Amino acid sequence: MEVVLIFFIAHWYLSLFFQTFFLHRYAAHKSFTMSKTWEKVFFVLTWIFQGSNYLSAYGYGIMHRMHHAYADTPNDPHSPKYDESLFKMMWKTKTIYSGITNKTIKVDDRFTRDIPEWSSFDKFARSWVSRLMWGAAYVFVYWQFATVWWLWLLLPIQFLMSPVHGAIINWFAHKYGYTNFKVGDTSKNFLPIDFLMMGESYHNNHHKHGDRANFGVRWHEIDPTYQVIKLLDKVGIIKLVKNKEVQLSEMKKAA
Repeated sequence: MEVVLIFFIAHWYLSLFFQTFFLHRYAAHKSFTMSKTWEKVFFVLTWIFQGSNYLSAYGYGIMHRMHHAYADTPNDPHSPKYDESLFKMMWKTKTIYSGITNKTIKVDDRFTRDIPEWSSFDKFARSWVSRLMWGAAYVFVYWQFATVWWLWLLLPIQFLMSPVHGAIINWFAHKYGYTNFKVGDTSKNFLPIDFLMMGESYHNNHHKHGDRANFGVRWHEIDPTYQVIKLLDKVGIIKLVKNKEVQLSEMKKAA
């Protein structure tokens, strides 16, 4: 039993880390820079740790930029304000994401600028061969180590880990929580201490300061992903882009 629980928890946080670090803060917002070599390394790591629910940096990045541009309007790819249920919203999100990634939907050039793209790798990582391979690996772990029946209820979540992460933020963080900033949409901070979503649940903060690498603002809003980002910046794997708040602070000191 312990093996399955450890496997599930590790998959939850590792999948989430590469979604928020690579797809969200890097691909969509360019909160930091990295070399093309490291970019390819993180493409592969994202595939390994997201597994059967791998998301394309190209498709995710563009769709997320559209979410910020059109937040809580009819053009928003995912908004509880315009969708009757969580499942309808996520199906709409899937349809738009697939259209962007497969390039069957034309998008404004402003959303594609500097988006990381590795088409040949995405084609493999998003293929049914890849998804079935990872799915079979998950089933094997459960078959070997699931000693009680209810553990099998976790398996569908692992098959759909990335959409589950997206649903928590795109639905619940637009309905429940608190706000630090007045913004033109319904985004909220879902958790006061984000032990579950690695900083992603500070959604109101993020909608106020979209390009800021640290999603936390108040003293208790500790962003676990940002702590890793600082370490990667320190060792030279990435280079943080100074956000507007830091630049403003330095200007005030200079004055």
